[in-house]
Amino acid sequence: MTDTPPTVVRSSRTVAADPARQPSWDGNNNLAEAAPGQRVHAVGDVFSMLLTQGTVRENRVVEFTEGRLVAWLLSEPPPGHLWRWELEPVDDATTRVTCTYDWTGLDPDDAFRQKRARATTADMLRASLDRLAVVAEKM
Repeated sequence: MTDTPPTVVRSSRTVAADPARQPSWDGNNNLAEAAPGQRVHAVGDVFSMLLTQGTVRENRVVEFTEGRLVAWLLSEPPPGHLWRWELEPVDDATTRVTCTYDWTGLDPDDAFRQKRARATTADMLRASLDRLAVVAEKM
């Protein structure tokens, strides 16, 4: 019998976070850089990221609460996997950050994306959070 990985993986850590610097702490080694000057203000906003493989990914914000929550899907076509970052202030110097990767909506016949989704583990999300902590502490 084959174990099926969960379609929602999540990891949390308390850090001093700066979301604008995500490419420097991406634990999936998937993001190369973010275009300067991008600022998300609301659901429906689109932002782009240059991937390490050289392609540009445009993302559409689907959940947003200023300073607390941002979640996005790939803009066109939306394949069905969602990234979510939640921020909970702990005190004046730290924030509890939770990163969620939800691939529940992926097409089961999309073998390429299914393989990548199965490879995205809570440990990879934790690696992003650990790198975030290192970057944030240098600021």
